[in-house]
Amino acid sequence: MTRVTRLPKLPPRSNDGHKGTFGRVLVVGGSVGMVGAPAFAGLSALRLGSGLVQIATVAQNLNACLSIAPESIGVVLSARSLTAASLADAVVLGPGLGRSGVARSAVKRLIALRDKPMVVDADALNILAEGSTWPTAFVARAVLTPHPGEMKRLLTLLDGGDVPTDDAGRLDVASRAAQAFGQVVLLKGRRTVITDGRRAFINTTGDSSLSKAGTGDVMSGMIGSLLGQGMSPFDAACLGAHLHGRAGELAGKKLGKHCVLARDVIDAIPDAVRELEGSVA
Repeated sequence: MTRVTRLPKLPPRSNDGHKGTFGRVLVVGGSVGMVGAPAFAGLSALRLGSGLVQIATVAQNLNACLSIAPESIGVVLSARSLTAASLADAVVLGPGLGRSGVARSAVKRLIALRDKPMVVDADALNILAEGSTWPTAFVARAVLTPHPGEMKRLLTLLDGGDVPTDDAGRLDVASRAAQAFGQVVLLKGRRTVITDGRRAFINTTGDSSLSKAGTGDVMSGMIGSLLGQGMSPFDAACLGAHLHGRAGELAGKKLGKHCVLARDVIDAIPDAVRELEGSVA
């Protein structure tokens, strides 16, 4: 296993670019009572540089999502609406998605899009964990982003067991999952682990400022944005995790660790980006 310690560079930003230049991201998520998750994912993708973001969610949520992220484009989640995925440069699948029939259909259809860059998070992971045959149908190029509870559910498809808390144990679990599923695995937590089964990166940014609902959706949107701008899944996961953690730290420094909300992390993304650009100038 090769340990990676150097962060990839941000995608280039040409002066003559336009919204079509910098990636189109489709966020598929949201269910009754879960409005913020897809909206935060979409807004964070826009904040990190995506040229266009479309949010596919249930009809009851659409207006509320667009009021949170009015710069995005909304579409009612249905089998028909998922044709938008063919036009997207990247897909963020799962924030607040729930486990309805429509949600399950969306997961099944989207993971079958060959070579489509994708982030798979939250309920999409839980849907996958319920079946054992999905790895053979999964032909998208994805970053799976489980927290320890979701990782434990996914492990039932391998050899079961708990998720360790030490770096070496977490890396071993994530690596075995990445090799078995053929995808990049980002195991969330203190010192988030990212691996494709051959390379590994352990993120050192982030603190308890991020211990609030919605911050994981922010990270999914950030990684989706980087995928849509042309980064590989492994590089997008490494850089997205770093910037997300640093934005959380900066928000905590400004507001106090107790007081940070997911929207505050989104607001701190520009400061994290400026800091990164300054460090590599």
